[in-house]
Amino acid sequence: MANVLVFTETNDGKVKPVTLEILGKLAGNTADVAVIGDLAADQVQVLAQYGAANVHKLKGAGLEKYSPEGYSNALSNFIKSKSYDYVFAGATSTGKDLIPRLAAVFGAGCASDCTNFIFEGGAFAGTRPLFAGKCLAKVELTGPKPHFVTVRPNALGMPASPTAGAGAAADVAADAGQIRAAIKEIIKAASTKVDLTEANIIVSGGRAMKNAENFKILNDLADVIGATVGASRAAVDSGFAPHAMQVGQTGKTVSPSLYIACGISGAIQHLAGMRTSKVIVAINTDPDAPIFTKADYGIVGDLFTVVPVMTEEFKKLLGK
Repeated sequence: MANVLVFTETNDGKVKPVTLEILGKLAGNTADVAVIGDLAADQVQVLAQYGAANVHKLKGAGLEKYSPEGYSNALSNFIKSKSYDYVFAGATSTGKDLIPRLAAVFGAGCASDCTNFIFEGGAFAGTRPLFAGKCLAKVELTGPKPHFVTVRPNALGMPASPTAGAGAAADVAADAGQIRAAIKEIIKAASTKVDLTEANIIVSGGRAMKNAENFKILNDLADVIGATVGASRAAVDSGFAPHAMQVGQTGKTVSPSLYIACGISGAIQHLAGMRTSKVIVAINTDPDAPIFTKADYGIVGDLFTVVPVMTEEFKKLLGK
């Protein structure tokens, strides 16, 4: 049995789902949770329901906004005061920035962007994609502990019947130390939708969208089914969508439960960013488009006809 710490991020005061995915997978091990700042009682209860033994709320001057140095100083000091074997976090933009830094502080191993893991005799064995997802590698961690692991959001899935933990919450005085590069302001994006890397449903458009204005039909569908809108590199390079929406090898890697590809041919660079999606639906006028070889469901047709029909049918199905 391993002694594990899970670092959780919050979004509008709520724990990010990837934390709950990790806790569910850690059933049978002792798992604490650490969060920077305060956390409401209902969110502590959620963490307890998914197996958190203790919830440590790290608070201190200089931790009001995220900074790599401040957060790593606070967390490293806390970790040093405990005897954790592993430290887990989501492979989010913050997790990818913070966890390797912590691993360097401890001179420890780091397994990044894992899509699955198990504990064999108390030892960690993770699965992570290599070569743009063309193959999967089994990775193990050796050397000094704690070991560090980041897990791709949506890759594990929520546990069907989580094992509850005690969920004892406590405040911990934390020291941000010297912060040489400070973040002065964080400007929220205009969109209130979930970030692509954490979205459970994604609707993406390709070059066949023809212009930026036509993305409205994808937004209409996304609003009905609670999805986030993405784009292929071809659409981004054509100026139809910003780079922040790009899915693919040179964009964002996603693992949603449902990925709807509209007018996307399925170039290998795009498949590299979404091939781990649970269910893939492809809409394309070309029956020989490569995307159909990876799709679970394919619709040969004009997206400008098919997508509005799907939107109306989903409205009826969902009573909207």
